[in-house]
Amino acid sequence: MNFKSSICIIALSAILIGCGGVPEASSVNCAGRGLEIALQEFNSESERQAFLDACEARSAN
Repeated sequence: MNFKSSICIIALSAILIGCGGVPEASSVNCAGRGLEIALQEFNSESERQAFLDACEARSAN
């Protein structure tokens, strides 16, 4: 493997690791298995409740 390929792989890995974050309230994240996975990403109960409130508001529209 040459030097350019090594740098490219390292940069791509760093970008993908940095793609985490708080999930958005969407149709996928507010139902079924997506909801279970999304709720695990929050650190505090208030963040979880805000997400659930956003899901409820989304389904009401």
